[in-house]
Amino acid sequence: MKNVYFVGTAGSGKSTLVGAFGEWLGTIGVEAVTVNLDPGVDATPYVPDVDIRTWVSLDDVMDAYGLGPNGAQIVAADLMAVNIGKLKDELSNHGSRYALIDTPGQLELFAFRQSSSLTIDSLGRGDSFLTYLTDPLLCGTANGFVSGMMLSTLVQFRLGIPTHTVVTKSDLIDEDDAERLTRWFGDPDPLYFDMLEETSDPQSVVGTELLKALESVGVFGGIGTVSARDGTGLEDLHAVLERSLFGGEDPAPE
Repeated sequence: MKNVYFVGTAGSGKSTLVGAFGEWLGTIGVEAVTVNLDPGVDATPYVPDVDIRTWVSLDDVMDAYGLGPNGAQIVAADLMAVNIGKLKDELSNHGSRYALIDTPGQLELFAFRQSSSLTIDSLGRGDSFLTYLTDPLLCGTANGFVSGMMLSTLVQFRLGIPTHTVVTKSDLIDEDDAERLTRWFGDPDPLYFDMLEETSDPQSVVGTELLKALESVGVFGGIGTVSARDGTGLEDLHAVLERSLFGGEDPAPE
C-alpha cells in the first residue's frame, strides 16, 4: 500500500479532494482506503475507513490537559504519533493500492512538527508521497503565487518525501486566470514580469531572489489543477502518483 498525504492551508480543500479522489479511483477499479489524521475535525465529507479520532479526541485532550481549542490541537497532533502503531495496525487490515491520508486543517500542525515525521516513518517513508494543495484564491496574484510555491517547497523540505503541488477548486476560476496560472507554472519569466507590474518597488531584491530559489529547486513545470466538484485533473493526479510510486502506469483493473 502506498501512502498519499494531502497537505495544504486551511480551506484549500484537502478533505473534499480526498473524498472525491477516493470515489474516482473506485470508478476505475483502483482500491483506496481513506484516512483521517485530523483529531479536531467535526465532520468529513467522506466516511473515513481509518480515523485517528478513534484514539485521540480533541474534547478529551481539552479536558485532560485543561487547554483551549488551539493548545489542544497541538497536543492532539503530537498524540497522533503516540497512537500511530494502532492506526498502522488498522491500515494493515486493508489491502488497498493507496491510502489517501487527510491531514489536519492547520498546515503547521502537520508540516512543521516532529510527530508528523515520526508518523511518516512509521507508515513507511519509502512508500509515501505528498500532494500539496494551494487555493487559487490565494495564488491569483504573482505575489500570492510565489508565496504559495515557497510554502509548498518548505513543506517538501520539512517532510522530505516526493511532492506534487496542485491548484484546487479549478472550477472556481475563469479561463483567463487558469491560463495565467498555467503560464506561471511553466515558465518563471512571465511570472517575474507580472510581479514587477504588481509592486511599487521594481527593484525588489526579495521577490527576485525568491524566484531564483524556486527555479533552482525545480518548482516550475511540476504543477496540476484539480477540481473535486467536476473531476478535472483527477486522472492527471493519478498518473503522477503511478509514475512516482510504482514507476509506470496503473495496470488495467481486473
